[in-house]
Parts: sequence; structure tokens; C-alpha cells
Amino acid sequence: MTTATAPPTAPPTPAELAAAHGLTLSGARPSLPRYIAELWDRRHFVTAYATARMQATYSTAKLGQVWHLVTPLLNAAVYYFIFGLVMRASHDVPDYVPFLITGVFVWDFIGSSINAGTRAVHSNLGLVRALHFPRASLPLSTVIQLFQQLLVTMGALVILLLAFGQTPSLSWFLALPTLLLTAVFAAGCAMVMARIGSKSPDVSQLMPFVLRTWMYSSGVMWSIDQMLKTDQLPHWVSMLLKLNPAAVYIDLMRFSLIDSFTAHSLPQHVWPIAIGWALLAGAGGFVYFWKAEEEYGRG
Repeated sequence: MTTATAPPTAPPTPAELAAAHGLTLSGARPSLPRYIAELWDRRHFVTAYATARMQATYSTAKLGQVWHLVTPLLNAAVYYFIFGLVMRASHDVPDYVPFLITGVFVWDFIGSSINAGTRAVHSNLGLVRALHFPRASLPLSTVIQLFQQLLVTMGALVILLLAFGQTPSLSWFLALPTLLLTAVFAAGCAMVMARIGSKSPDVSQLMPFVLRTWMYSSGVMWSIDQMLKTDQLPHWVSMLLKLNPAAVYIDLMRFSLIDSFTAHSLPQHVWPIAIGWALLAGAGGFVYFWKAEEEYGRG
């Protein structure tokens, strides 16, 4: 009579061995609170990285950092010639030069943030694959860099406004919350485009066309209010123009700084719309980017 032998047990799987020894997946997405904490711990790296990139942007040019100021001024000069003089967009728009340069400065920050955010992850694949850090640092650092440039241009904007006869008033302090809301909105959009651009690099080639279309519909060079008064547009088109986030932030800055705008009462719905866009883009963009954290740098 023979004794029965127990069947051989299957060897443990790699997952079981990892769990038995307390190992976790490298690069796994952390929880949202932990991710925010890790990002906050690296805030000094993010700001230092942004400052270094800002200083290196025009490091080979003879004028150096002066180009941070000259570039938007040249854009404003070109737009003034084309739209203000040739196409007479300045008609019935008081203080058109302050109107124009304010719009150009604010739009330049929004458009540049989104455009740079599209390439933030893909253009730093070597860094992403070599080091473990919250990937949101990359699009956020680009926005911080551009925000630092915006602060420089805002100082020049104040001088230009004074030169064109604008009078300082308490409403100028409203530019501070407007800048903050604009920065939060731009950061959220940059993170959305960073995730999209990391999977589809060709999107970065399309963004200049998308942003140019957005700029022309945001009232940078012409007055949306004047057009809505004179043209019979479909109701949905009028609503889209009024709810356009870029136009909202540009108008808030104009109402804060330009005398002819502050003379008119600011519509009560503008501030809630501005806050709503900032919260939607900022929080939504951050969560959207975080959900793909473990996928960046792969493939």
C-alpha cells in the first residue's frame, strides 16, 4: 500500500513576494492629499527652477532680460498699427492705447502659459524618467516663470498708463486679485495641456493656431462691448463672448486700471465668473493632471 503525496505548491507570484516583503510599485500615483504635500515640500525647487529658466531665456541676447519687457510692447505696437490705425478698431473706444497694452500684457501671460504647459512634460522626459518628483512641478514652474515676467511687465504697464494720462485710484488695488485669479486659471489650463501634450506631442504644433483664434475672440485689440451694441449676433455667440475667461480677466484688469472703464459700473456677474473659471480650471486641471501621474515618461 502506497501513501499519497501532497501536490506541489505553486511558487509565489512576484506580486505576492512584493507584498510579503513590503515592496510597493515604483512611481505609483500617491493619494491626492499626499501628492499636494509632496508638491508643497518641493515648492523651493519649483520657484528656483522657474527663476533659473526666466534668467536663461534671453541669456544669449545682448539686451538680456530687457526682452521680457520689449516683446509685449512690440506686440502692442504691431496690434496698434494694424487694428488701431488700419482697421480703426479704436473707434468709439476711449483710452485705446491703455486699453490695448493692458489686453496684450494679460493675454500674453495666459497664452504663453498654456503654450508652454503643452510642452512642459514632453520636453523634460529625461528629467521625468531619471528622478522621482511630483510631475506637476513642471507645468507649474512654467507658469511661475511667466508670472514673474508678468510682474515685470505690470510695473512697466503702470508707467505707461501714467504717461497716457491715467490717474491712480483705489480701483488699482483690484489688479492684485485679478492677477491672482488669472494665474490660477492659467496654471490649471497649463496642467490640462501638459497631460494632453505628454501623450500627443503633435498638439504643441496646433496650439499656436488655437491660441491665435482664442486671442482674436477675447477682445484684446477690440471692444467686445462695442461690438455687442452694434452687431446683431446670435444669442449663443454673445454669451460665449461674455463668458470667455480670457476676456473676463482682461476686462477686470481694464476696469481696475483705466479711468474710462472705472467710470462705468462693472457688471456684477464678472467677478463670480472670474472666480468660477479660476476654481474650475485650477482645481479641475490639477486633479486631471494628477490622475495620470504614474503614466508620465512611459512609452
